[in-house]
Amino acid sequence: MAAERGNRPERPENEAAKERTRTGSGIGATAIVRSPRVRLDQPRPQRRRVLPEWDPEAFGRLSERVARYLGTGRFIVWMTVTIIVWVLWNIVAPVEVRFDEYPFIFLTLALSLQASYAAPLILLAQNRQDDRDRVTQEQERKQNERAIADTEYLTREIAALRIGLGEVATRDWIRSELQDLVRDMEEQHLLLPAENRQGPEDSDRRT
Repeated sequence: MAAERGNRPERPENEAAKERTRTGSGIGATAIVRSPRVRLDQPRPQRRRVLPEWDPEAFGRLSERVARYLGTGRFIVWMTVTIIVWVLWNIVAPVEVRFDEYPFIFLTLALSLQASYAAPLILLAQNRQDDRDRVTQEQERKQNERAIADTEYLTREIAALRIGLGEVATRDWIRSELQDLVRDMEEQHLLLPAENRQGPEDSDRRT
C-alpha cells in the first residue's frame, strides 16, 4: 500500500478543489429543485378547465333583462292567463287529454321552479344596479366637491375685489375731498378776499 501510494501521482490541489465543487454542486442540485422562471415576455399557456366558461357581463345583462321583464304588467297578465288556461284545461277537458289533474302538482312544480330562478336573477340585477348607483354617487360627490371648491375660490376672489375697490379713489370721493379742502381753506382765510381780487385799474379809477 505504501508502495502504491508512492507510485501514484499526486493530484494537484486545483483539480481536487474542482472535483469537490462538482460533487457539492451535484448534491445541491439533487437536494434543491428550483422551479423554472416565468418569462414575462411570453404569454402564459392556457389552462384546461373542466367547468364551462361564461361571460359574467353578458350573464349580468341577461339577468337584468329578465328581471326587468318580470317586473312588468305584461308578465303578470301572461302568467295569469297561462295559469287559468292550465287549470281549466285539466278540469274541463276529457280525462284522456289531461296532463296535470287536481291538485295540479306539475303546475306547482313549474311555479316553484320559476320562482327559484327569478329570485337570484332579480338579486343579481339589483346588485348590478347598486354598483352603478355607487359609482354614480361617487362621481356626483367628487363633482360636488369640485363645485364647492370653485365656489369658495370665486367667493374669495370677489371679496378681494371688493376690498380692492374700497381702496380705489372714485370720482365722487375725490369731489367730496376737494370740497372739504376748499371749505377748510375758506375757513382759514387762505383765499384772497373779494377786495384784494380787484386789479390795478380799479385802484386808479378810485384815485
